[in-house]
Amino acid sequence: MLRARLVMIFGGLMMVGMSSGTGNQASADPFVVYDGYDGPGKGKHIVFVVGDDEYRSEDLMPQLAKILAVHHGFKCTVLFATNKGTGQIDPSTQDNIPGLEVLESADMMAMFLRFRDLPDEQMKHIMDYTNSGRPIMGLRTSTHAFNFRKHGNGPYAKWSFRAKGETNGGYGRQVFGETWINHYGHHGGESTRGVIAKGMENHPIVRGCEDIWGPSDVYGITTLHGDCKPLIMGQVLVGMNPKDKPNTKKKPIPVAWTKTYTGTEGKAARVFTTTMGHGSDLKSKGFRRLLVNACYWGMGMEDKIPARSNVDYVGKYNPNPIGVGRFKRGLKPEDHKIK
Repeated sequence: MLRARLVMIFGGLMMVGMSSGTGNQASADPFVVYDGYDGPGKGKHIVFVVGDDEYRSEDLMPQLAKILAVHHGFKCTVLFATNKGTGQIDPSTQDNIPGLEVLESADMMAMFLRFRDLPDEQMKHIMDYTNSGRPIMGLRTSTHAFNFRKHGNGPYAKWSFRAKGETNGGYGRQVFGETWINHYGHHGGESTRGVIAKGMENHPIVRGCEDIWGPSDVYGITTLHGDCKPLIMGQVLVGMNPKDKPNTKKKPIPVAWTKTYTGTEGKAARVFTTTMGHGSDLKSKGFRRLLVNACYWGMGMEDKIPARSNVDYVGKYNPNPIGVGRFKRGLKPEDHKIK
């Protein structure tokens, strides 16, 4: 009897240790969790859905999740595109993001996807969430999140970025406000200075965002669809340095905006979209603050956004250079735990 009681106590201590706030979940899990920290976000759960093979979302999104967890108290779960055989993070695997069922418990979904071709059973979790009326944030290539070829005859093919008809422009245009158009700034040669849109200076999302700059080029847009309200205008600079002059031949166009999306449940979701998101854009405190504030706003917590949100790095942040195939090799989700 005494032995059984000791086993139960020891087992309980083991479970407490595994659920601590350092992302130390069981190594078999196909995601990393940051939980157990104090802050205004305590009790809220943000799920990050990551799968882009060029802009180092697999570096950017875990760091953003750590900032939101450690400094602001949100529980953050990060899901990655992973190789089915090895379980390693592999952005070039277009058809596998395991763990999407955790979206059922999410209070917000933060997406950084590009040209994913997910199977129906995974896509269902994303669309169930999208239709639920809960908030959504999309970064950079999420305007062209899906490109269904292998699953082109399935029920979700209509959300491909080049879709026509009822879902014209696919998930990007319908949910986020625009699909992939082109590079407005010269890719790799003209960087982006973010300027608060006229009349939006007092919006809670831009609070404390005095300096936004990144090496990403401004994405082209047609006309933003739905009820989009631009927050940040992207001024194209003539070079890749924050002190470079504006390209006066290219007028500023929106690089961040808010929107609502109403899906099949008939509930309007708050949506925040930014076409910035180069891995090194996150080195800008202003850009980090924009993303953190957007999460608060998305969940209706704008009254808790301080004058200057804490966006200090958690640990080191050294993203790999952008480019297809240039991601860090051999990593599993558990390697992103806070150490």
